[in-house]
Amino acid sequence: MNIRIYNAEILTMQDAVKPVWGELWIQNGILTLVGDVPADRESPYWDRQIDARGNLVIPGFKNAHTHSPMTFLRSYADDLPLQEWLTKLVFPMEAKLTEEDAYHLSKLAIMEYVSSGMTANFDMYFYPDACLQASVDCGFRTVRCGEINGDERDAENKLAYLEETYAKWNRRHALVSARLGFHAEYTTCRSIMEGVAELSRKYHSPVYMHNSETRQEVEGCLKRYGVTPTRLMDDMGMFSHGGGGFHCVWLNREDQEIFRKRQLSVITCPGSNVKLASGIAPLTDYLEAGINVAIGTDGPASNNCLDMFREMFLATGLQKIRTGDAAALDAIQVLRMATVGGAAAMGLTQSDCLAEGKWADLAIIDLSMPNMQPHNHLVKNLVYSGSKINVKMTMVAGRILYENGEYFIGQEPEKIFEKANGVIRRMRQ
Repeated sequence: MNIRIYNAEILTMQDAVKPVWGELWIQNGILTLVGDVPADRESPYWDRQIDARGNLVIPGFKNAHTHSPMTFLRSYADDLPLQEWLTKLVFPMEAKLTEEDAYHLSKLAIMEYVSSGMTANFDMYFYPDACLQASVDCGFRTVRCGEINGDERDAENKLAYLEETYAKWNRRHALVSARLGFHAEYTTCRSIMEGVAELSRKYHSPVYMHNSETRQEVEGCLKRYGVTPTRLMDDMGMFSHGGGGFHCVWLNREDQEIFRKRQLSVITCPGSNVKLASGIAPLTDYLEAGINVAIGTDGPASNNCLDMFREMFLATGLQKIRTGDAAALDAIQVLRMATVGGAAAMGLTQSDCLAEGKWADLAIIDLSMPNMQPHNHLVKNLVYSGSKINVKMTMVAGRILYENGEYFIGQEPEKIFEKANGVIRRMRQ
């Protein structure tokens, strides 16, 4: 499908974070023109032409840490610290989840992603076939992260499963891909972690996991192994081909040096970390050390709200509180984390910015609303005063999935809501 967007302010997120005026030409899911139209450029046939009316076009946000099917636990397990939240409420309810449940619950999350201007997510959850099929059916882009954990008794089977799903979803569909990963050091035995490191070397693949989310997690690893989770995994050779960690609230200086040296990404989830009282990640330290930082929402059970605007504001606001410096982590840095940084962490460099030859993964932001006026600084408006109500359209691979409050993901919202509510009713009974 060929689409032309014209009369647009375009924030390419390439070098200078400054909007340019012009057009975007999209042919078969690829950007073929961004900016001014050369006088000698012949216009192709358009299936649709969209007058942006001076609104802002940006690369879609990349939600770099999610647990999509956990929508069924939104506002169910609140006001508890992480370990108690997991063991007393989350794990028992997840044990009742079926593969079909995961499929429908993932669709509910995708609705929230696209209405927030997100064009991709980095998803960790069991039932990967169901979760990824939901993305394919909706037209959404997803990178799957391995989620295995457990003790020595089932290590061989868990590793075989991880390898099988990794291979399958890296050749299944253009919208989905996979990365190696496991849940966390504190839920995973040493033999599984060593097996993941071996798979990383075999496939030259990066590895991701929850890392140093809480002080308790780090102290537990120090008692078990005498080193931090980051040092333990590096000693295993797990980071030979890169990767990253989710949360990374409690990385010490040695951990940070490992992240810099191994070119690992920190994926921060400020909303979840605040709600679970896990702490405030020192993002300014990470950026100063040359570490790539991306932003994730985490799951809807620990965050409740899958909203990149809220995460961006929390990311910068919490750094200002942590450092006592109102200039800490400015809006431009935060927007880069939510777009370019997320794409780098997820291996989606084909959609990190708006440029010819890149995937047409983008969002249109409505600048005609009061919270976007006046136009003193569009980027700062986005980060400090923007919200989901400003998302006018979200496009993935040249296909419009959300526009003016309507969803175009292959199923009516009411049906998706009905399925999600049916899941939690069944479990409570």
